Amino acid sequence: MTTSSPAPTALMANAIRALAMDAVQQANIGHPGMPMGMAEIAVALWSRQLKHNPANPHWADRDRFVLSNGHGSMLLYSLLHLTGYELPMAELKNFRQLNSKTPGHPEYGITPGVETTTGPLGQGLANAVGMALAEALLAAEFNKVDAKIVDHHTYVFLGDGCLMEGISHEACSLAGTLKLNKLIALYDDNGISIDGHVEHWFHDDTPKRFEAYGWNVIRAVDGHDVEAVDAAIQAAKRADRPTLICCKTVIGKGAPTKAGTHDVHGAPLGAAEVAATREAIGWKWEPFVIPQEVYAAWDAKEQGARNEAQWNDAFAQYRVKYPQEASEFARRAAGQLPADWAAKAQAIIAGANERAETVATRKASQQAIEGLAAALPELLGGSADLTGSNLTNWKASKPVRAAEGAAAGIQWGNHINYGVREFGMSAIINGVALHGGYKPFGGTFLTFSDYSRNALRVAALMKAPSIFVFTHDSIGLGEDGPTHQPIEHLASLRLIPNLALWRPADTVETAVAWTQAVEHRGPSCLVFSRQNVAFTTRTDAQIANVAKGGYVLRDWNDEIVARKIILIATGSEVELALKAIEPLAREGIGARVVSMPSTTVFDRQDSEYRERVLPKGVRRVAIEAGVTDYWRKYVGLEGGVVGIDTYGESAPAGVLFKHFGFTVEHVVAQAKAALDS
Repeated sequence: MTTSSPAPTALMANAIRALAMDAVQQANIGHPGMPMGMAEIAVALWSRQLKHNPANPHWADRDRFVLSNGHGSMLLYSLLHLTGYELPMAELKNFRQLNSKTPGHPEYGITPGVETTTGPLGQGLANAVGMALAEALLAAEFNKVDAKIVDHHTYVFLGDGCLMEGISHEACSLAGTLKLNKLIALYDDNGISIDGHVEHWFHDDTPKRFEAYGWNVIRAVDGHDVEAVDAAIQAAKRADRPTLICCKTVIGKGAPTKAGTHDVHGAPLGAAEVAATREAIGWKWEPFVIPQEVYAAWDAKEQGARNEAQWNDAFAQYRVKYPQEASEFARRAAGQLPADWAAKAQAIIAGANERAETVATRKASQQAIEGLAAALPELLGGSADLTGSNLTNWKASKPVRAAEGAAAGIQWGNHINYGVREFGMSAIINGVALHGGYKPFGGTFLTFSDYSRNALRVAALMKAPSIFVFTHDSIGLGEDGPTHQPIEHLASLRLIPNLALWRPADTVETAVAWTQAVEHRGPSCLVFSRQNVAFTTRTDAQIANVAKGGYVLRDWNDEIVARKIILIATGSEVELALKAIEPLAREGIGARVVSMPSTTVFDRQDSEYRERVLPKGVRRVAIEAGVTDYWRKYVGLEGGVVGIDTYGESAPAGVLFKHFGFTVEHVVAQAKAALDS
């Protein structure tokens, strides 16, 4: 694809407009307005400023680009295709169709060059904060006075909808506080959303808002002037803080009758308007036809190869001078665990077993983190203003802080105080995980997982290796009462595909849960108690089986053969199940206790193992301080469930457990009822 002279920027922008309106028209659904309105902004960034290599979308020092207003996905697909990524025109023609690489909203892992899944507005912006945070921390950790191997920017496109979402406040406030100067956001200020002109429901002074966050704000940029946008980006790259570039645009620019209206936001233009737009912008080519001169102007493969080659040369010199750091950076950039990880993981579990402590599992979690931090330099912790309650810090943890004085960026640390920002924290963690180089986790109370839920869902959709720590897992937190006592949360989180949820019973199960979360190729929720739980002795085989999510912790006495019951329990209720064995034996009932710290992991085991743990034909009772319906999949209608189907109460934990029927007597009664049903 060569030509004697490059296409003018107008032709480059109009190629985006044509592809966007044609793909949406062919699919008969989609959002053509934003791609058409942001076309010149895209030209300025992608053809002049973005450092990337289409031949290697995973190059470690590439700039990250996030389309937070993900409904305008055809903008990103057009850019990826035009610049030379492995996204052929056939995929653009297949926009929004089954098994295409061009789904309705950008999806991580589906399309080469897509850095994160966006669509739920505002989350892409928060992911971008996480990516910029990861870049800043890696730069502080690995760069030397004479060698920079981490030096890239994170760019994000966003619209009014992203800024209306509360998560934008959470994430951008923190970004300003931490002075993440490599973060540059380009705001598509077109004044239109699906319902119409936003002035009737969104009248914020956005520039002042971001200035209050501590951002550098570049106001009133003509979003249809490539030179003006380019100059703004160059100025933003010199700033000592994150930058918001406010670009005034016309949504659907180029469409003669629909531009500037909500009619072009989320619906095809229609055949007549598409034809009229072609004439208005001087686009003389048929649908999905791009002239060679436009391809040549957009093609980024040659420059991208030079960019990566230059970095490879610099990294080779870095490796000579700093071999240990280079090896560590390469390992972490590749997402690989240390070579001795398996041995260290086993040592962490063995240590918990040897100590045999009776402590709250939140404390057991902190003990596990101590071992993990020593084994994994990439561990990056944090909490949403509950560090002392979640116990997500450790002896050698160092808080992440903004650079002192007027300096840009941050001081290196490995623990983040997210503030009271549960949703923002979770989405930022996703961004860090996707960027690479760190293994991030963050904590809050389980009941506040409601605030975080959509970020957890998107993490699961992307299979991002994010770790979410939730403590205060039941009525066992006591006097704080029903607003803080989770009831339905365990069950609802278990329903999210790809999400591994662990609710361990003691220190050993907690250590296993943590090591499994580190290894899991996807997100994990680790759920811990506030109150102490008893340590339980296990054989080596039982310890090994903890990683399978469910296992036989205590088996029935073979002398009692007439009647048998299986007690399935999680977390603090495993202790209750164990206490019920003896009184059941006195009733002539043999009880098997199955500890099931992770139903999601147990369900992935083969049928032979699952049936060995839960043999058919034996009645079952489940015990968990949460809603009962979830457990019917294991116990059936004829089995019993000791649980809670109401909200909690404010009282000491011991009083509450007795009040809600978490007693040996009630477990025995449920077991007998199940056997007699």
